[in-house]
Formats: sequence, C-alpha cells, structure tokens
Amino acid sequence: MENKKVAFYTLGCKLNYSETSSIGRLFKDAGYDTTAFNSRADVYVINTCSVTDNADKKCRKVVKEALKHSPNAYITIVGCYAQLKPKEIAEIPGVDMVLGAAEKFNIIEHINDLTKQEKTIVYNGPIDETNQFVSAYSIGDRTRTFLKVQDGCDYSCTFCTIPLARGGSRSGKIEEIVKQAEEIAASGVKEIVLTGVNIGDFGIRDGKREDRFLDLVKALDEVDGIDRIRISSIEPNLLSNDIIEFVAQSKRFVPHFHMPLQSGNNKILSLMRRRYKRELYTERVKFIKSLMPNCCIGVDVIVGFPGETREDFIDTYNFLNDMDISYLHVFTYSERENTIAAQMEGAVPGAQRSDRSKMLHILSEKKRRAFYESQLGAQGDVLFEADEKDGYMHGFSKNYVKVRTLYDPLLVNEVVPVKFMEVTDTCEVEVEEVPETLAH
Repeated sequence: MENKKVAFYTLGCKLNYSETSSIGRLFKDAGYDTTAFNSRADVYVINTCSVTDNADKKCRKVVKEALKHSPNAYITIVGCYAQLKPKEIAEIPGVDMVLGAAEKFNIIEHINDLTKQEKTIVYNGPIDETNQFVSAYSIGDRTRTFLKVQDGCDYSCTFCTIPLARGGSRSGKIEEIVKQAEEIAASGVKEIVLTGVNIGDFGIRDGKREDRFLDLVKALDEVDGIDRIRISSIEPNLLSNDIIEFVAQSKRFVPHFHMPLQSGNNKILSLMRRRYKRELYTERVKFIKSLMPNCCIGVDVIVGFPGETREDFIDTYNFLNDMDISYLHVFTYSERENTIAAQMEGAVPGAQRSDRSKMLHILSEKKRRAFYESQLGAQGDVLFEADEKDGYMHGFSKNYVKVRTLYDPLLVNEVVPVKFMEVTDTCEVEVEEVPETLAH
C-alpha cells in the first residue's frame, strides 16, 4: 500500500520553520512521505503566525491553495494564530483540525485515520498550561539549520501577543541542545542559527533558572563539524558584555547580532514597556564595534506606535541614522486584540504609519549599502547556497554580507574564501575567488 503523503506550509519566523521541520520528522517516523505543498497530498499542515498582518486572510488563502491541489485532503492548522484564534480558524471552509500550542507536537495522535468530520476538531488548552519545552530544528532544505533553544516569553511588551500564543519562557537542557547540534553537524550542515522567542532568557526550566545563555554559547562553541553558529535575535538588555566578548574570540560564533530596538525614543520605549532605554542600546552597539569593527548589527523597529508623534519618530530616525548599524527590519504597528497597546490613546493614522515605514526602509537600504561598501577590497569566507537566479548563486559571509557569483554546483554548501569587489544595484556584493595560497 502506498504511503500517505503530507505537505507543509510555514508562515512567520525562523522558530516556526524549525518546528515545522520537527513536525515533518514526526510524520516521517509514522510512515508518511513528505511532498511539495503545490502537489497532491493526503494531509496538509499549515503552521501559522500571529505577528504578521492579515493572519486570517493568509491562512484562508493557503487553505484554499491546498484544497485546489487535493480537494479531499485533511487540513490541520497549528502555530501561534491557532492558539490565539482557534474558533476563527475553525470557520475557514476546508479546515479539519486546529491544534493549539500544547498539542501541535502531538499531531500524529490527533490525525488518526484522516476521517473528515462534519465539524472542525479543535484541541486548544489555556496557554498557562503550555509549560513544556519541545526541541526542534530544521534540516534538509538549506545550507543552514534553525535550532530552537528556547520558547515562550515572560516579558509584557504592550504590543505583543506572543506570550499569549506561546506561554512563559522555558528552555531545553544544554546537553540535549549540544547533542542536537552534533546531529546537525553529522548531516553536513555548515551553519546553525539559534532561534527562540527570547533566547537571551535561555535557562529557565520548570519555572526556575538553571543556566544562562552564555553557558549554552560556550558549550556549542565546542561542537565539532559546525563551521558557524549565528544568534538570530537577542534583546539588548540580555546581550551582556560577557556574551559579546566571548563571541568576539570564539571559534564558531560569527560577528553578527540582531538586536530589537523597536523605538529610538525613550517615551515610546516606556509606553511599549521595553526593559531598556536607548542609552543602553547605544552602549551595546559601541561595545560590539570596539571588539568587532566589521560586525553586522541588525535592528528591529516599529513605526506608528500609539502616542508616537512626528517629533518622536524623527527622534528615532535620527537615532538610527547616527548609529553604526547595518540594516533595519521595519514593522508598521498594527493593533492586536488582547494587548494593552490596542487600547491606548493617540493612534497614528494609517497614512502616517506608511510614510514613516517608507522612510525607515530607505534608511535601511542606505545603511546596508554603506556597510557593504565598507567591506570592499577585504577577504572573507562565504557559505554558498543552492539557489540559482539569472545564472548567479548567492551566499553569506560570516558578518552577513550577501554576495553573488556565477553559479557553480561545486560551490553549494561550501565555505569559500573570496574577495569582496563591488556592490550591485540590488545591494549584493560581487566577489572574486581568492587563490588558495592567499586564503591561508
């Protein structure tokens, strides 16, 4: 008898991708064959996000696409949106099952015989009952792997629904995460990206702090077979000088930090209930650059938060413009149910939110180009990926410079010494290969 086929679609963050991959391995162990989402499958699993806009619209569209390929397929929705709005999802035509945060990794037990019921089945418990850490990592489709080391968040930022969708902060054990890193290394993957909701808060198990993020970093730095380890995102108040100093001299951690700022104005930071002021952010950037001048620093920023005046935004703009950073991830504020910010006064008109977003996107490209241009003439090691577009392939340096060179299948998943030559119109860096004698 032919094996049942399962297909996956992931919306949202790197953490979601790592979890989708782990759910995929559960199906494989249960005898399913994985197939592409745009082909016929018996089961479609859609992993959703609550952070991005139009979660309902996106979910409906993906469900519709799945049913177009396989009208009688069993459709299961998991992820943050599934935890927050299970009834809303259950009303989407074609959805058979909705699994909340505590149940998504028990999906095989719930799938059962794929019998479609008249009414959508929902397994969704209170989020405060979601207190178990389930490990996850993505593998098989990229030169890098997203390794989940932490989940949930104990912070109470006024704009955020993630604690409602994922529960409190919790982590895996260092020895278990190291073992997973060793498994990843054995598979031939060259780079690991550490992911989580609030990874700087690593070390909490059963409500008690047992380790620190620095302890994990030091342990992973000893894993043989991995060329690079990258920290995906870490709060500035949790990125201690000890961590920065260790990364600066480590064997495997790369000179790249992504630190959420959200606003460069202290009044707005206070309204957001962020746990730092902009002065601390400035200190972190200066310390990083003092030890790693070529370090890439990425920044998350939200525009149009309630109460943000034109003057407040210009304050943020100037703060970012003056800062030695490399790129921005710009988010336009949108109201989320059950958040304090949604009830705040001083809502910023949509047109103004859009204008501010455009200004920061332009600033981001300016910053990225300036950072790339600062690298020209230098040599660096680039990990090339399998993509091909217009005869070119792409890769990233340790400090996250995106480069391109003529496609060569022998370069895929290889770390190659190169010389950075020219910034292209699309803000990528052309490279030339460095002779092996110059690379050592």
